[in-house]
Amino acid sequence: MLYHIFEYLEKHYHVGGAGLFQYISFRAGAAIITSLLISLLFGNRIIRSLKRLQVGETVRELGLDGQKEKEGTPTMGGFIILLATWVPCLLFARLDNIYIILMLVTTLWMTAIGFADDYIKVFKKDKNGLAGKFKIFGQVVLGVVVAIVMLYHSDVVIRMPIEDAIAGGYEVMDEFTTEVTTIGQAKEMVNMAYVKSTLTNIPFFKGNNFEYSSLLGFLGDNGKHLIWIVFLPIVIFIITAVSNAANLTDGIDGLATGVSAIIGATLGILAYVSGNTIIADYLNILYIPHSGELVIFAACFVGGCVGFLWFNSYPAKVFMGDTGSLTIGAIIATMAILLRKEFLIPILCGIFVVENISVVLQVGYFKYTRKKYGEGRRIFKMAPLHHHFQKRGMHEARIVIRFWIVGIILAVLTMITLKVR
Repeated sequence: MLYHIFEYLEKHYHVGGAGLFQYISFRAGAAIITSLLISLLFGNRIIRSLKRLQVGETVRELGLDGQKEKEGTPTMGGFIILLATWVPCLLFARLDNIYIILMLVTTLWMTAIGFADDYIKVFKKDKNGLAGKFKIFGQVVLGVVVAIVMLYHSDVVIRMPIEDAIAGGYEVMDEFTTEVTTIGQAKEMVNMAYVKSTLTNIPFFKGNNFEYSSLLGFLGDNGKHLIWIVFLPIVIFIITAVSNAANLTDGIDGLATGVSAIIGATLGILAYVSGNTIIADYLNILYIPHSGELVIFAACFVGGCVGFLWFNSYPAKVFMGDTGSLTIGAIIATMAILLRKEFLIPILCGIFVVENISVVLQVGYFKYTRKKYGEGRRIFKMAPLHHHFQKRGMHEARIVIRFWIVGIILAVLTMITLKVR
């Protein structure tokens, strides 16, 4: 909103300083500060409102130290993250940018799904919450929307050499324009084309690129027209998997929030390099026009997570609930897909992945041994993995800090993959 206002003022009235809003770095900095302030200023008010409404967490007896003390702690705190992400984004991002529009829709949609789940648990006294099929339906709908936008929206393009575009049979967007700031860039643009493609970055391979339509190569030229058959289920799977994995990770104070902030910051860096033509060329990754605006959203998201962590760190004054956990997972997955970095998710979101796998292994092994031996056995003392360490006597604050450290290491490894072929 402010971007458009100051752009108008600079263009028509030459207001001094209005040009600052043209810079992504300035708007990102302003966004993260605003996000933090909103979290800190309104967090306590939201927590008091939740207490007044008796929106308290019902804790299942798991035999963990300090568990009963958490009984009655306000939940649905994900609204703090929503408020601290949405408002600064509306203020500082370009609202005509398709990537920003899609991220705002993602945030609001998944917050509504998570809220429905928490509402049923708290007010309807149904510990199972929203039926699993409805959660999955909400995630599938989001996946379909994201995939359709990626496949068919005219502003979602990548840049590649003209000869590669012609050789690959890509649809060249003749009317698509980009901002040229130097003579060198102007000369370079002569040999470049903007195309519709499902090309994505893949780590550790020469060329660093993978084309989804190659999976339908046996269909010849029809493969590109039927790419939705492959692309749609892949996007749905990624969003559903990451959203649910974030939900599983949200089990002890500050864990999911801190890990998500680290992931969000890394995605912000990836958005910056993918939206900057010079850096993208240097790193030999896909240049995605207008994706740099996602830096603003990432800044809002990180600010919201860190601000929420002020209240969610041990001992937590509020829990995010599914209102927050399902949302942050969907935000991370959607942003990675838009930046064409979805193949980096297993590394970047390694904490989420391991937490999810620990549950799958625990349940699968228990069922297998019960069928084979008549007695169910376990791999871990408890799943998800963070509860295993709690059962071993480790304090949850120490578990959280160590998981954060691992998350930082994974974030660094993710950045390293940009140059490792």
